[in-house]
Amino acid sequence: MEDIKEKIPMIIAVIVAITICVLGFYFLENYEAVYYTQIDNTKIQSISATDDMKYEYTLDSYNENGKKKEIKFKTSRELKEDAYLMLEVRILGVHSWKEVQENELPEKVKTVLNIK
Repeated sequence: MEDIKEKIPMIIAVIVAITICVLGFYFLENYEAVYYTQIDNTKIQSISATDDMKYEYTLDSYNENGKKKEIKFKTSRELKEDAYLMLEVRILGVHSWKEVQENELPEKVKTVLNIK
């Protein structure tokens, strides 16, 4: 009986550690933020890549509230100058991106990009 009482703190510590790991993994997999940016081809860099990604952009991007964040992402080709992109960002970087039209941008993003 006393052996079990001595092991209870260790069992609780293991359960807490497992719970923290599971929650951390869930957060890493499911956290996603959306940012918007405008392509500026002066901010592109050719990279030597072993996969299909040959270019890397480093652009100022904005969330729907207009908060600025510099984001890097890779592409397989040079993108259209002045195009607007919606970037889906996870903890480890840009998960995906797609071109959007000016009227799809949030109002605060239009303001910081000086779009009327």
